[in-house]
Amino acid sequence: MINGGDRSVLYEFIKLDMAIRSLQQDYSSLEKLKMSKVYIRIVEDLLKDIRNDFYNKRRFLANKNIAVVKWVKIDEYFSDVIVKTAGEDEVLRYANQALKAQVEELIHSRINKFL
Repeated sequence: MINGGDRSVLYEFIKLDMAIRSLQQDYSSLEKLKMSKVYIRIVEDLLKDIRNDFYNKRRFLANKNIAVVKWVKIDEYFSDVIVKTAGEDEVLRYANQALKAQVEELIHSRINKFL
């Protein structure tokens, strides 16, 4: 069983993971823009900052014997995250749209640090 504090760190870890994946996926399309060098630099700095937090959260969770095993898309509205713990595996269900909004908010707040 994951306690409340660890669950909060796990949720932050999941949001950081999604932010990294989204930014990496969008990265290739930045090269097509006229001001690509500017945007690529911003995204690279943003990825560096987010990855740093991601690895710190992953280390914290590993010390607590918690690891994300895999994502399972249930349908267009929900996804399950299978989490391995010291006691037993847990399945956490997230609403895709809510999680997307949280990731967008995270990225937006991080961008404001650079501008």
